[in-house]
Amino acid sequence: MKTRMLIALFTGVLLASCSATKQTVNDLAISLPIETAIHLDKVENDKAPVTINPGRFTIETVTYRLPKVVQGTYSVSDFGKYIDSFKAYDYQGNEMAVTKTDTNSWTITNATQLDKITYLVNDTFDIEKEGGIGKDTPFSPAGTNIEPENYVLNLHGFIGYFDSLKNNQYKLEVTAPTDFLRTSALQKMGSRLSEDGKNTTTSYFAPRYFDITDNPMMYGNMDVEEFMVGDIKIVLSVYSPNKIHSAKSLKETILKMMQAQKAYLGDIDTTARYDIYLYLSDGEETSPKGFGALEHHTSTVVVMPENMPKEALEEGMVDVVSHEFFHIVTPLSVHSEDVHYFDYNNPTFSKHLWMYEGVTEYFASLFQISEGLVNETSFYNKMMGKIQAASQMDDAMSFTIMSENVLKAPYKDQYLNVYHKGALIGMCIDILMREESNGNRGILSLMKELSNKYGKNKPFEDDKLIDEIVAMTYPSLREFFDDHVIGDIPINYNNFFEKVGLEIGEGKVETNYILMDGAPIVSGNPQQGTIFFTEMVAENSFWADNGAQPNDVIKSINGTVLTMQNANNVLQSVFSWKPDMDVEVVLIRAGEEVIIKTKTTKTYTTGTGIFEKEDATLAQKSLRDAWLKG
Repeated sequence: MKTRMLIALFTGVLLASCSATKQTVNDLAISLPIETAIHLDKVENDKAPVTINPGRFTIETVTYRLPKVVQGTYSVSDFGKYIDSFKAYDYQGNEMAVTKTDTNSWTITNATQLDKITYLVNDTFDIEKEGGIGKDTPFSPAGTNIEPENYVLNLHGFIGYFDSLKNNQYKLEVTAPTDFLRTSALQKMGSRLSEDGKNTTTSYFAPRYFDITDNPMMYGNMDVEEFMVGDIKIVLSVYSPNKIHSAKSLKETILKMMQAQKAYLGDIDTTARYDIYLYLSDGEETSPKGFGALEHHTSTVVVMPENMPKEALEEGMVDVVSHEFFHIVTPLSVHSEDVHYFDYNNPTFSKHLWMYEGVTEYFASLFQISEGLVNETSFYNKMMGKIQAASQMDDAMSFTIMSENVLKAPYKDQYLNVYHKGALIGMCIDILMREESNGNRGILSLMKELSNKYGKNKPFEDDKLIDEIVAMTYPSLREFFDDHVIGDIPINYNNFFEKVGLEIGEGKVETNYILMDGAPIVSGNPQQGTIFFTEMVAENSFWADNGAQPNDVIKSINGTVLTMQNANNVLQSVFSWKPDMDVEVVLIRAGEEVIIKTKTTKTYTTGTGIFEKEDATLAQKSLRDAWLKG
């Protein structure tokens, strides 16, 4: 699994189902599943009560844990930090002694007398105001929300496991006000009303603990749209605090995107249902601040700013959700033993983030050009952006070593490169395979072959994957992997673009209204509390054509006064502008107001990009067509 992060201005980087039929503890078979309950009807001070009934133990000491790390995040979350009032009770209702052995673990002796445990769960969204992104709080899409209006139930933040029972069945009951909407892909076993009719308890079944962590839920005030993409049922759940966006308004964009993805994937085995949970952050102090998504095998949790214009939100959803949906290829169908037998408190990691995240990110861009959602220039710009972003990171670091040690310094600081250089590794493999096969095979066909060889229930051996890929493909991939994936030699991308009649060069390139070459064209004056244009504004065709000048102070944008406090949210919306939008910007120049009131146009600058070679041969053009269009 993986975390897909978005970059926020100024603030930085904001398997398999193995069904168990019995519980086994110390060779004693117990026929009933572990019973768990979340009480959303009894929330106080943003804390939700949880009850765990594991059944009878025959061993004297047991340990209960919340995850330290969850699949897909590649960072420490420590969900045990958000647990209060942890208590254990015997069969007579007496409280038992409990020892907290570390941040995420509680040990109970005399466990043969243990009847149940109870505790309170704090949500993580509120905590972000204190720690913020990168401050030892879970990335927002992996986090939890407990508010009267909406509950984001990433279940790994609520339900833990006993060391010896991770493969046992689970029964989960969630009790909430009857008028709440609720969505979950977990198998529903039934529901019952309270005597007064005010609350409803819904029962769910999970074959093992993995399925608890792999199936988030959303409860509360939201709207839901369901639709079919081929034989896949898509369930889109959207929470917009101020009702700015809705599932209905986003449905057509998601439908079109996923139809294109399904067509691109062809006969790859998919899933019967896919859930998309979108939480839109209103920018308040206690709202989530980490924008992006966390994928699960058959769902994704997305967090985005609520103030994004509709067109920008749609584009962001296409970018983020398409990546997450492609994870049905890897790791759902192609994954290592580290994923299949994941240890939530002492995890080991695969060497192949270039495949899990890089190839998945590459697919999320390639399918759009292959299925006609974007043009060649847009695709080239996306790849050029990744080349530039990768160049700002450690380009002389072994990707396999980084992946295997992703929680440790200095490798953890290079994780974001899986979405840049990782995707470019996928691109280079794709071009190599197209060249070797006269255009007939590419990285998608490779992933289909790997999926057929392994599939959901058979992990590959981590150390053997590259050898297997080379044996399935061509010797040229051996050299590429040895030099640029296992090895630490930076990739000369022009060597690969040459094969398809392209080159990296200088010229007129489309850019953004607020960010060029990864750098903002505005800066701030903390003493005066103002935001102003830098010298770079003169190189941005939209602003230059409309008379903006270096050192102009930005007073307001579309009626919102710009301050140091709201700059990130307001400029994020400018980052998301698209052509043909009505905009009004008030500037202050030498004490006088300058008003720019116009429609946006495409904006350009002179910079580095990927361009078609004038002397490209027919063979190169033919290979390019095979690469881009399949």
